[in-house]
Amino acid sequence: MHNPDANKIVQLVGGKANVVSLMHCTTRLRFVLRNHHQADIQTIRQLPGVLGVTYSNGQFQIVVGNKVNDVFAAVNKVLQTTTADTDQTTNPRPKSKWYHLFLDFIVSVFQPLIPAIAAGGILRSILMLLSLLGWMSSKSSLYQILNFAGTAPVYFLPLLVAITAARKLGVNDLVAASVVGVLVLPNMVKALGAGMSLWGMRLQNIDYSSQVFSAILTVLLYAVLEKTLMKYSPRAIQVFFVPLVAMTITVPLSLIFLGPAGFVAGQAFANAILWLFNHVGWVATAILAGALPLLVASGMHKPLVPYVITTLGTMKKEMLYLPASLAHNISEAGTCFAIAIKTKDKRLKAAALSGGISGLCGITEPAVYGVTLQNKRALCSVMTSSFIGGAFIGLVGLNGFAPVGPGLTTLTIFVDKNHPANLLHALWGGVFSFMLSFTLTLILWKDTNPGEVKAKQTKHQPKIKLDQLKLTSPVTGKMESLSKLNDPVFSSGMMGDGFFVRPAPTSNVVNVPISGTVAMVAPTSHAFGIRTASGAEVLVHVGLETVKLEGKFFRPLLKVGQQVHVGQPALKVDFEKVAQEGYETPVIVVVTEPGTQPLSLPLATN
Repeated sequence: MHNPDANKIVQLVGGKANVVSLMHCTTRLRFVLRNHHQADIQTIRQLPGVLGVTYSNGQFQIVVGNKVNDVFAAVNKVLQTTTADTDQTTNPRPKSKWYHLFLDFIVSVFQPLIPAIAAGGILRSILMLLSLLGWMSSKSSLYQILNFAGTAPVYFLPLLVAITAARKLGVNDLVAASVVGVLVLPNMVKALGAGMSLWGMRLQNIDYSSQVFSAILTVLLYAVLEKTLMKYSPRAIQVFFVPLVAMTITVPLSLIFLGPAGFVAGQAFANAILWLFNHVGWVATAILAGALPLLVASGMHKPLVPYVITTLGTMKKEMLYLPASLAHNISEAGTCFAIAIKTKDKRLKAAALSGGISGLCGITEPAVYGVTLQNKRALCSVMTSSFIGGAFIGLVGLNGFAPVGPGLTTLTIFVDKNHPANLLHALWGGVFSFMLSFTLTLILWKDTNPGEVKAKQTKHQPKIKLDQLKLTSPVTGKMESLSKLNDPVFSSGMMGDGFFVRPAPTSNVVNVPISGTVAMVAPTSHAFGIRTASGAEVLVHVGLETVKLEGKFFRPLLKVGQQVHVGQPALKVDFEKVAQEGYETPVIVVVTEPGTQPLSLPLATN
């Protein structure tokens, strides 16, 4: 699979001026855009190497799979060539809802921590496995040194969180790390243990190593102080005066209030997880595993990363997300391999084989976007086997020990020196999930060809000569093939052949694309139909799923039975408000009369 063109990606997301920031995870480019409606979603989906596109939690996400590092570097290089004087006032960043801002902050703080924590966790799990097998002594110097290396990222988690939080908040990350570092400073730990007091108040003896909430609260206070001091302190002394004053105020308040408050929050969080696991553990694991294909597709699995890292830091193990992910990842692999064996579609076979291999390695985006979501039978197989496999894994009480996608290559994250059977449970859970999804898919899978089905249905219908239909574009914009639409009903040709147009931002009127008689006006005003003199019926449909708006932002200008001519205004639409409600706004023109031949582009335009 070729890497997508970085210049085209930047162009299609609205250009450099529309990009606020860019980051990436294991498979996705994550853009924060000033106006996500400027992004050409359909064209981006068609780029070679792009597996999918989604908008979630205020981020515009482009799924590119295992080559995300190379694509990120290329796109970032293009973005860095932008000028520093981008006009912020004419193209401002959109106001986000508070929960989008909160999730964006949390994910931005924890997402960069994964490589260090995952590497450390896997290293420790490999060492434990070698020790259990008798291949390495846990008392050897090499074992102890490597074990210390694996332990360091979790032990110093407060410092790592301080750095990522400070970067997200736009303040000095090294000073923030220094402030939080006081909480885990060996001499401070000894002083707290000896009963240190401050201003007549006894400081609580708390072990802040591996704690995240205390660090986040401390950095939030530091960030407020730094930004406030930067506004009012003389520029000549800002370099030392601002961190000096901010540090002097933050450290005592952190030791007295913020540190203990964060610790209590962490304990409450851990107790809530234990309660959930003790009461409905296996049910929760089963439900989460079954829902993961949809969560991954929407990007909503990423907010679970902070939970995993926090739980690992507090409880040293995780009992919900990692076990559920094992059932889901292996189920995706089983379904993909079954499809690769059974399908006759060469393109689907290649996608399924690639998705199956990635799934076995713990990365499911190629399988989810390339196979599962595009086929209902595959989605049914994956969700069913994930649910049942998750139930089995939850019942045996599987625990995970590193925040990395579970698969064959990372199975050591389930090694537990205090419970050797934990790894066996993971193996059996993976085998069970794979065999179940593989078998279900072999039974349920059938290749489909909507074109052949449609041909059989319309075999005896009279043909209409489409070269007599001089269709025009109902709005200003570029006409494109229906196959590029993000809607299976229109894109598969089930409704008929035609084209769609992405309206220009200034458009607010949809015109009649062909002369004839008004045959239908939808009660919700989002669609109308024209019957031509030759008997062809042309449907004009505005937006995807816009029927849910129940006529809001639409005002029809036609009545059923009315004679109309090409170019006549038919419908007024506030496209901007429709888009703000979260709906895509293509204007779709479809010839619905059975037996029509495919329309060829380009057609006549206004």
